Amino acid sequence: MPGPHPAPPADALRDAVRAALDGGPAVVPLPRTTRAPVPPGTALVVRTSGSTGTPREVALPAAALRASATATHERLGGPGRWVLTLPPTHVAGLQVVVRSALAGTPLTAADPDAHFTPDGLADLLEPALAAAGDDPVYVSLVPTQVHRLLAAAHDGAPRGLTALARCAAVLLGGAASPPALLERAADAGVRVVTTYGMSETAGGCVYDGAPLRDVRVRVVAPELSEPGRGMARPGSDRSGEIGVVELGGPTLATGYLGDGAATAAAFRTDPDGSRWFRTSDLGRLRSDGTLQVLGRADDVVVTGGVNVAPAPVEALVGELLGGEACVVGVPDPEWGQALVAVVAAPAGPPGPGAALVPVDDDALARVRSAATTRLGGPSAPRRVYAAAALPLRGPGKVDRSGVVALVREHEAHA
Repeated sequence: MPGPHPAPPADALRDAVRAALDGGPAVVPLPRTTRAPVPPGTALVVRTSGSTGTPREVALPAAALRASATATHERLGGPGRWVLTLPPTHVAGLQVVVRSALAGTPLTAADPDAHFTPDGLADLLEPALAAAGDDPVYVSLVPTQVHRLLAAAHDGAPRGLTALARCAAVLLGGAASPPALLERAADAGVRVVTTYGMSETAGGCVYDGAPLRDVRVRVVAPELSEPGRGMARPGSDRSGEIGVVELGGPTLATGYLGDGAATAAAFRTDPDGSRWFRTSDLGRLRSDGTLQVLGRADDVVVTGGVNVAPAPVEALVGELLGGEACVVGVPDPEWGQALVAVVAAPAGPPGPGAALVPVDDDALARVRSAATTRLGGPSAPRRVYAAAALPLRGPGKVDRSGVVALVREHEAHA
């Protein structure tokens, strides 16, 4: 749900976005951090999450936002009513407003000061569903919210999950969606569409691994700095290889305001004139052309001289132990970094006064055995802890540095 920054009422924000899309002043939901001029044609100025360093201001042109919303509705089966549960200060929440404005349908929005709860979501969805008639109802969530809805239903409070299952589609993004979570949601009748994108691509532009209309995806070998080289295409001899994900097409931002060097480094133009945004994520293109994102390049843990991507290990831990998992590296005199997993236990707080507690020996053995068998020995976590919840940053993103701090503090006093 929205963070501490104040936001205009939903109807006022929707009207301002509609005007910006039609050529009016750009909407700037957070105070400016630079004095750089806003380029002509800009409809939104949004901040990045800061996961790669200092947050930057991104200029999103009206054309990019229109292309994104049009392609989204096309992929989902047509425009509908949107329910806003994400902060209208981040690109995922703002895109809900954009889609509603362009669809010309009512926008149902959460109180910006309210905390997300399953019953609170039901309070939003139930009236929207009742009033929708034949219109589909759509909502965007982050994985943490779906975890909470499933946990509440398991504990005998299914109202939020029941309402969610009546939505025509639930866009799920902002962080990796563990396969076990997707399976549990599907079993509950929730029609999840996973999304991948960022502020620089006007939000999600790859749905269920497949790019939206006119969006282009390629994977470039990390060691190749020349744009356009090392591309993996379906059926090519590089298909399936791991590299840095690059995205192109009509949904790209103009660039970063007041930071020409960062813009030049991230947004590149090939000799054929095609423009690309170089993400900070590792991924591979499957043989069917869909994208598999393996996590941020700088999240890779080097343990015993071997690079381990956290995402597959997190999926395995979540599958075996339930809940949302985060895998990090902590300094270790023998391994350089020791692979450690922290899982948000569905049963709730692990104990009074304890931020973390080790899982029992049987659970640790199961995780290590499964990781060794499926992913290889270096991917087996050395230690696994349970927590009441994982620290978050931005709209539902796990704060990995916060997880590392929790582990180091716990182990310093263990």
